[in-house]
Amino acid sequence: MAVLLSTKPAAMALWRDALLAVDPALEIRMFPEAGDPAEIEAAVVWTAHDMAELRRYPNLKLIVSMGAGVDHLLRPPGPPPGIPVARLVDRMLTSQMGEWVLLNVLRFHRQDAEYRAQQRDRIWLELPAPVTGETPVGFLGLGELGLHAAGLLRSLGFPVLGWSRRPKQVEGVETFHGAEGLMAMAARSRMLVCLLPLTPETRGIVDARLLGALPRGAWLINGARGGHVVDADLLAALESGQLAGAALDVFQPEPLPPEHPYWAHPAVVMTPHAASITIPASAAPQVVANLHRARAGQPLLNLVDFSAGY
Repeated sequence: MAVLLSTKPAAMALWRDALLAVDPALEIRMFPEAGDPAEIEAAVVWTAHDMAELRRYPNLKLIVSMGAGVDHLLRPPGPPPGIPVARLVDRMLTSQMGEWVLLNVLRFHRQDAEYRAQQRDRIWLELPAPVTGETPVGFLGLGELGLHAAGLLRSLGFPVLGWSRRPKQVEGVETFHGAEGLMAMAARSRMLVCLLPLTPETRGIVDARLLGALPRGAWLINGARGGHVVDADLLAALESGQLAGAALDVFQPEPLPPEHPYWAHPAVVMTPHAASITIPASAAPQVVANLHRARAGQPLLNLVDFSAGY
């Protein structure tokens, strides 16, 4: 039986080598060279793979997303019925996202854009020092990624707030939940960090109403999915001064079209969905462990809850 890999061509060999380093006995097929469909027992895939195509494999036991998010796998027609889907919860993914959030919080907090503009214009001017303890950072999402990033900011002295759909208690984080809690947290967040999974309930959550609830001159940092943000509302908030700036790693669609206004907007900092990139060597042990569990009929690690959407 074989494992099918499907990702960007440049990463395919890296994934193959990483999986074989953990279990040299694995037979790896690299899409589209799948061979006999009946021999495929697991598919390890990323965003571009067609879920309808996976219905060709009658003995498929497991689908693994190569990232922490799985919204790309749940789009119609979705995975083959009855086939479990696992996502990655990997320390390197978590660490990278924390670094990216920290980079952008400090970029805005320490007035980097203002100082870069002064450098360009040869202006020597000391700006008023920001007070970390008076700069609350609100997190949309208190999962693995959100909790790690929140901990990094707490260690620097930022007051940290957090919102989730259901009530949560997190040491050192003032938590909110539900529709009323969302607006209450936004009203106190000088920076708003989105690390939510993308589900029907969270799509478009960063809209004019939420952005309008933030203190004037706040910042948005989105490392989750482009579908969380209503682009027209974000651009309007930037133009009006309601937002001072935004750091965006994810977009809708991707790649972002060259004519999109984000590219040239002076208050937008962009990265190309690169905040947290799966490192095959780090993720491979988890993938192989799940493959062995699937073969043995054992409970899977980080199984996706289809009712919740992640």
